[in-house]
Amino acid sequence: MAFTYPWFLIGLLAVAIPIAIHLFELRRPHRLLFSNVEFIREVKLVTARQRRLKHLAVLLARIGLITFLVLLFAQPFIPAPVKSDAATGTVGVVLDNSPSMRRLGRDEQTVLEHAIQEAATLPLAFPSTARYSLLPGGKTALGSAEYQAAVEQVQVTGQAPDLGQWLVQSQQQQATGPLFVFSDFQKKSFSTRSIRELDTTRQTFLVPFAAQDAANAFVDSVWLDDAFVRHEVDLRLHIRLRNGGEQPATNCQVKLFVGRQQAAVLQVSVPAHQAVTSQVRVRLTNAVAQECRVEIEDFPVDFDNTYYFTLQPATQIAIVELAGEQQLARLYANEPLFSYRYAGTQTSDYQSLLNANLLVLREAPVVSAGLRENLRRAVQQGASLVIVPSAVGSSQESYNRLFRELGVGSVQWQPQAGSGPVLQEVAMPSAQNPFFRDVFTNANQRAGMPKAAPTLRWARSGTDVLRMRDGEAYLAGFPNGKGMVYVFAAPLNASYSDFAQHPLFVPVMYRLAMQSYQQEQQPAYRLNQQTITLRLPKQEQTSLADNVVYRLVKDSLTYIPVQRQQGSVLHLDVPPGLREPGLYALQRAGKTVATLAFNFDKRESDLRSYSATELRQLIGPNRPNIQVYEPGQGQTVAAHYKATRVGVPLWRYCLWGALICLLLEGVLLRWSRRATPAAAVAA
Repeated sequence: MAFTYPWFLIGLLAVAIPIAIHLFELRRPHRLLFSNVEFIREVKLVTARQRRLKHLAVLLARIGLITFLVLLFAQPFIPAPVKSDAATGTVGVVLDNSPSMRRLGRDEQTVLEHAIQEAATLPLAFPSTARYSLLPGGKTALGSAEYQAAVEQVQVTGQAPDLGQWLVQSQQQQATGPLFVFSDFQKKSFSTRSIRELDTTRQTFLVPFAAQDAANAFVDSVWLDDAFVRHEVDLRLHIRLRNGGEQPATNCQVKLFVGRQQAAVLQVSVPAHQAVTSQVRVRLTNAVAQECRVEIEDFPVDFDNTYYFTLQPATQIAIVELAGEQQLARLYANEPLFSYRYAGTQTSDYQSLLNANLLVLREAPVVSAGLRENLRRAVQQGASLVIVPSAVGSSQESYNRLFRELGVGSVQWQPQAGSGPVLQEVAMPSAQNPFFRDVFTNANQRAGMPKAAPTLRWARSGTDVLRMRDGEAYLAGFPNGKGMVYVFAAPLNASYSDFAQHPLFVPVMYRLAMQSYQQEQQPAYRLNQQTITLRLPKQEQTSLADNVVYRLVKDSLTYIPVQRQQGSVLHLDVPPGLREPGLYALQRAGKTVATLAFNFDKRESDLRSYSATELRQLIGPNRPNIQVYEPGQGQTVAAHYKATRVGVPLWRYCLWGALICLLLEGVLLRWSRRATPAAAVAA
């Protein structure tokens, strides 16, 4: 036993006061004469013995009162078995508020409610002057009362980062006191890497909360076979369900809603930690975006029972041909999927170039500086550019500048024989090439291939689409910014190639156009992703000077996200208050521009978590500063920490001892006053 204020022990000298009072209170006996002397002598012996015992008991009660009062001021305690030097700094607390904390614990409370109760009692283990740093919360250190109020206000949010990111943020706060982490410690968000990122000099206490074992069927992903969604056409929708629980999910009813109508009903069984994919057919009745959702009847884990997404009909692919004469009109104009436009090489309508998906620069006699700059900008923003070289020697210099600005690298122009171009056969493309997927399904592998006389060779290694028989590239792609640059090695006119007359020409040019299509809006977004990017329709593209403000609206809730507009691209930061999944309308001036679907991160649905034993094994013997506390064993985390790191205070027992001694003294004095008359009457 030790004392917080040992100098108060000097007060034990006050024990001499009741002893002195006891000695001076001894009374002189008075002699009384009675007829029966023997009887009087017997009475005197009995009453004197009782009086001495009572005086001794009162003396002991007074000594005990003074002793316990002195010990109360000296603050005795049992020293902790582990020395703690970090308790004087700011106490760090990480309270996991991810969606998985909504699961039910062993006592039918949610895991988050149990964690809040444990975290709120931490001030009992520290001095009243201690400061606390809470995550989630602000960067300001809080007092005990402020900390407890902040803990009680913590709610589950879909924007909560994973536990590893919480720990990194806790290290950035530079708190010197112990760190307490209250979480379910999902295996998807906590690993040995998270442990390595912890400060080795800081005492860290991991507090895992176990939930009930249950099945948890959730939507892992949805996708369509066709990248181009068209209305009034049957679409095959794939729905992948995964079970993130420890128990099998049997006969789960799955409902698909497209708009307000129920499109399909399924009954699916998913084994534990396995996935099952189902297919349904849907049809969009109009050309506007459809609000869709998949509902699963799965209990008791229900935070991820609804998955929201949108089906956006594809817009037309804008194609601009830049050439001396129009040639690709019959190729693209007859297909409703494409929006074809011809522009000469001297065009000044550069805005149409920036709005195009596919640009075809075909055998231009010269490429001006303004055209080169706008082609580069269009590719940087995500467009695809197909370059067909010119056979005119005077155009080589402008083409070389264009290649350098687009990052194609060094390009060599091949000299032509005096007798004219010598055509060579193009090699048969590989069926495993993703570019030709489904192109050669029913084609004859022995069919003749086109011929060409290459005029270009490039040193940079790109993505080969077609090659010559001798191994040289004929058509290759080069990434640049958000777009792609495709280069043909030979012109398309009949003197240098018969590719334009070959059956392979149409699927290749169609595939180039289709790969240029970029659907900026995804079917669904995660609540915890920081930024989303949207391509605005032409009628919604405004300048920054218009002071346009976009809002996310759902029912009565309205959020104004941080937004940046660059041309036709809008960047939005997910607002911090956007906590719940659902369908949100993106509005400008009260008009809906797009519908965005937000869901929880699917990693939250994987319920596999570390137990206390597994955490200790994960930590290993080389991190003595990291300890694991198991709640729910008859002792709170605060009491456990105080017993092992601070010590067991005994001042409460001293207070009770002083009160008992005071009460005993009062009882003895009252009994003494009543016993004296009784003895006299008996005499």
